[in-house]
Amino acid sequence: MKNIFFAIFKRDVHIGWSQGSTSSMVVAFFIIVVTLFPLGIGPEQNMLARIAVGVIWVAALLACLLSLDRIFQADFEDGSLDQYALSPLPLELIVLAKALAHWVTTSVPLIIITPLLGILMNMDDDAFMPLIYTMLIGTPALSLIGTIGSSLTVSLRRGGVLLSLLILPLYVPVLIFGVMSVDTLILDMGGNAPFLFLGAFTLFSLAITPWASAAAIRLALD
Repeated sequence: MKNIFFAIFKRDVHIGWSQGSTSSMVVAFFIIVVTLFPLGIGPEQNMLARIAVGVIWVAALLACLLSLDRIFQADFEDGSLDQYALSPLPLELIVLAKALAHWVTTSVPLIIITPLLGILMNMDDDAFMPLIYTMLIGTPALSLIGTIGSSLTVSLRRGGVLLSLLILPLYVPVLIFGVMSVDTLILDMGGNAPFLFLGAFTLFSLAITPWASAAAIRLALD
């Protein structure tokens, strides 16, 4: 079963980087969204520094949302999802493998490029490492929650808009606690409650989303 899990993971990572280079498009979208803010609000350095963390988190959230439909859609269309459902590996673990592959091909490149965009946004030097830490903790929740929307819309044609409407409200806690965590760590306000809440939300997503997504996939395949 372990071999099946890693085979699915490696296959999705390979597809994410090769076919249409989805990961490259996500990174390009992330860079464009962040770049638009200095152009829109002007080059005032203090203003950019105040909104830098929030802008980067919002851009990362939207970039992840952009690629959610590919988690299950292609497998549903070519019949691979039916084979996964019949395999000895539980469907919940298959969902985890695909969520992990989505995180590696989508969120990890965004985290790597974040310091450069932080410089563009005149972000405080003290905010770089806290932002990277919070993104490492929070972005897995984006991929895990995204599997729910992707599985619910997998049998629908042009379900991208519906997927966005379903998932965006669930992304709000990640955004709130992600930004609050960075602010708390920078200002040294005492206590790290937002960071702990962010980690708890990711763990909660890890515990709940595989079961919910697997149930939605079974309904779609029936």
